[in-house]
Amino acid sequence: MAETEGSPFGGCLEKLMSYVRTRKGTILAAEIILSFIILICYAASMYGGYSAVAICEMVFAIIFFIVFMMELDKQFLVVNWLWSDLIRAVIGAALYLITSLICVIGGAGDGARIAGGVFGLLAGILFAYDSYTIFLDIKSSRQNTAAPTDDTV
Repeated sequence: MAETEGSPFGGCLEKLMSYVRTRKGTILAAEIILSFIILICYAASMYGGYSAVAICEMVFAIIFFIVFMMELDKQFLVVNWLWSDLIRAVIGAALYLITSLICVIGGAGDGARIAGGVFGLLAGILFAYDSYTIFLDIKSSRQNTAAPTDDTV
């Protein structure tokens, strides 16, 4: 194996590999892969319009993956990254569940659309799990911050 010190992407590759091993990194990587599979299924179906959800959610998951992997959330404090990620995951779960149910129910005769719907249901569950874990992170971070105790009234 070549050393990563001389390569310009050595530090990035190490960050990538270490971040994918975390719980959040694994969830985001799975969301990206599932969204890509769903995109391929919907693009191969007779009704390609459902691929917009997969494209948007894959792009947003990639953006948050890069932000958290490179620890940009600690540098750009203007954005509340936890709440933004929660909103992304909740909207993704709802959109995937709705569009997937429509595709599975109305996809008679279109195998690619049904396959995309089944993968979309799995993605909806994964996004809902991501929402739950983010909610627990927000809840635990709120409990750890002490409230100001100003005794002067």
